[in-house]
Amino acid sequence: MATRLGRRPRIGVVGVGSLGFHHARILAGMEGIEHAGIHDIRSERAREVAERLGVPERTSLDALLEAADAVVVAVPTSAHEAVAVSALERGLHVLVEKPMAPDLEAADRILEAARRGGGVVQVGHVERFNPALRAARTYLDRPLFVESHRMAPFSPRSTDVAVVLDLMIHDVDLVRSLVGAPIREIAATGIPVLTGNVDIASARLTFEGGAVANLTASRISTERMRKIRIFQPSGYLSLDLAEGNGEFLRLRTELPALAATGVGPDHGSMPPGVSALSDIVERIPVMGDTKEPLLSELESFRDAVLGTADPAVSGADGRAALEVTLSIEERIRKGAEAMIHVVPTDR
Repeated sequence: MATRLGRRPRIGVVGVGSLGFHHARILAGMEGIEHAGIHDIRSERAREVAERLGVPERTSLDALLEAADAVVVAVPTSAHEAVAVSALERGLHVLVEKPMAPDLEAADRILEAARRGGGVVQVGHVERFNPALRAARTYLDRPLFVESHRMAPFSPRSTDVAVVLDLMIHDVDLVRSLVGAPIREIAATGIPVLTGNVDIASARLTFEGGAVANLTASRISTERMRKIRIFQPSGYLSLDLAEGNGEFLRLRTELPALAATGVGPDHGSMPPGVSALSDIVERIPVMGDTKEPLLSELESFRDAVLGTADPAVSGADGRAALEVTLSIEERIRKGAEAMIHVVPTDR
């Protein structure tokens, strides 16, 4: 693939809040790029970050866009469209944080601006770069059942949206990429507990071909948890995304008869010498490296800007994850309305 630039790309960051700061931090030390600077509507915050990282502070969005070939958009979701479209209409490339937009119409306008301007759009689904998942890819083979739990203690951050858009969207994107088939059916439930939006939710996604994924997300948990389990014909993957490791369990290859016939009352008795799960199953550690996922994400964006690779999570991928997530929210809303209608009232 021919490169789009004959030099190192100049990449800047719009919005240097909690996540945007880390984008700016990593870009400041990343190989193969020039830091184009940062911009934030909070001038004091922009000045503080620029001085701390030793990168240029751009006092306006236009000034940053003039100095850059590409930008990371890490502003609140409600402002994603305005910033991304401004950059794309100038022919810049954009990495926009997840969710890529507050609704599908805004997402479509971002993608249309990219088509007109010829820019790359990558969406910041950083869990695609999780070390545990990268290490597990060698064992992935036709997942049939996926179960994820993403739990976090309460924080005022992002309570303006439901937990589905805040947290569950990570796992929606992951299971779509893992299964690789269209979704046929969605069922979901959820309730608000501490905020005016849904704080805990569960969704069941059924894919064409029969694969199923159960997703649970909560932002009112007493502990943090980011775990995913993947069941497939070749075995079972249990991954701790927070720790970056896990294990793969599969039938021992020295038991071909057991693998072919199965166990249980419908398949006859256990082979001689088998008395425990460890006698028939081998546990293979899945150990991720220590590379920061956000660095991997930004390196993939750099390569997409250069034209040496396709975006790891394309604009189309981001839109699809958003569409499924909004469908989950809609089913939760309709379920809540149905419950309201059937609750008896005092007379």
